[in-house]
Formats: sequence, structure tokens, C-alpha cells
Amino acid sequence: MSAAPAAAFSGRRVGAMVRRYVYLLVGSGPRALELLYWPIVQMILWGFTSQFLMTNSSYVARAGGVLLGAVLLWDVMFRGQLGVSVSFLEELWSRNLASLFASPLRPIEWAAALVVMSLVRVVIGIAPAALLAILLYHYSIFALGLPLIAFFVLLLAMGWSIGFIIGALLLRFGLGAESMAWAAAFLLAPAAAIYYPVAILPVWLQDVAWAIPAAHVFEGMRAVMFTGRFPLQHFVAALGLDALYLVIGVGAFLVAFEIARRRGSLLQSGE
Repeated sequence: MSAAPAAAFSGRRVGAMVRRYVYLLVGSGPRALELLYWPIVQMILWGFTSQFLMTNSSYVARAGGVLLGAVLLWDVMFRGQLGVSVSFLEELWSRNLASLFASPLRPIEWAAALVVMSLVRVVIGIAPAALLAILLYHYSIFALGLPLIAFFVLLLAMGWSIGFIIGALLLRFGLGAESMAWAAAFLLAPAAAIYYPVAILPVWLQDVAWAIPAAHVFEGMRAVMFTGRFPLQHFVAALGLDALYLVIGVGAFLVAFEIARRRGSLLQSGE
């Protein structure tokens, strides 16, 4: 005999499911943080941009494609980070970590493969956008010349370091930290001085900005556009910071992997 049909609608069952989702939200710090994160970051980022443009009306006119250049270069960093994070997440989603490390694959070799795939994803994503900017807006980021190579490498390296730190968080907290893969880069965006100079920031935030490689890159980009000179001091600062953060990021990733391996949580990873 078939089971008795359920009532057409039950507020009690709705309440039970809402309660379940509340528990999931409250029980995961990253999920709860995400609710506050995006509105606040967007407000701060575009607030500083608006404040700068209101007091420097000639900025865009003199800089030409400075905003387009900033968008394209920022996407290099963001997609470089996503290239590491998403490739890692794909292994979690498919519950494939245990299978990977049943093979002779070493963690450092996996990290190298994530970096290579990140570069592939960045080129696939950025190249069409750069060509489209030429066709639609008559702006070519390639007009930056040789400095563009330096900016590209520096932002890519910063993206890799963030990606490995996110990988470490995923190994520690599981897919509850998944949203950080998309949110982490934008947490740094207000202090990265993408669309405005570091000088527009509050003094205390300027100190934070100078500790971020991207801030030196975007200051350097604007210097090249406005003066035609490559600011060596910003290049050296960004290079040193990238090296430091890459060591921290890869180190954190390898340590988190070893802890997960010892605890046996690699076998339990997945959706």
C-alpha cells in the first residue's frame, strides 16, 4: 500500500528547514561573514573611487584608459587566485583527493600543477577581454609596453599566494570556507588602490596598502600612464612582498595538507 499523502502545506516543515539552514549559517563563520562582506566591501571601494573622482575631475580625461587598464590588471590577480582555488575546489567537489594521493603525486607537485593551470585560466580569460577593449573602446593595455609584463607577473604571483592560503583554509575548514575563494581578493580591493592613488586613503589604511603588492602595481601603472616612467621602487617593493607572501601561502598550504593527511580528513573531503 502507498504511504498516506502528506498535507498540502505544512508551516512546521517549513520552519524545520529554515531552522536547518540557520544552523548551517551560524555554524559556518565564512558563510555568516559573507552576508556582511559584499555590501561593505562594495561600499568602501566605490566610496573611495567616488571621493577621488569628485575632487579630481580631470583624472579620467588625462589618464585615458586608466580605469580600463586597472580593471584588466585587477582581473589578472583575481583570476590568478581563482585559477589556484577553483582547481583545488574541483578536487574537493569530486571527492578526488584520496585518489590523487594514492598515486605517487607529491603535494609540492600538485601545487606546481595548480600554478600552471592558474596561468592557463588567466590567459584564456584576459586575452579576449583585452582584445575586446581595443575593438570597443580603442584602448590597448599593450600600450604600457614592457612594464605590462612586470605588472602581469607581480599580480599573478599575488593571486597565487592568496589562492594557496585559501587552499589551506579549505583543508582546515572544508567546503564551509568555499565562499572565500570568491571573496578573499575583494577583501583587499579597497586598500589595493585599483582605481585611485594610495594618497586618497585614510592614513592608517595607507600603511596597509603599502603592504599589498597590488597597491604598488597600480601606483606603478598610473605612473607609466601619466609620466611614461617605470617606477623601480614600486616594482622592487611588490616583488619582495610577492616573494614573502608566496612563501607564506605555499608553506601554509603544505602544512595544512600534512595536518589533514595525519587526521585522515583527506578521505572525508567533498560535498
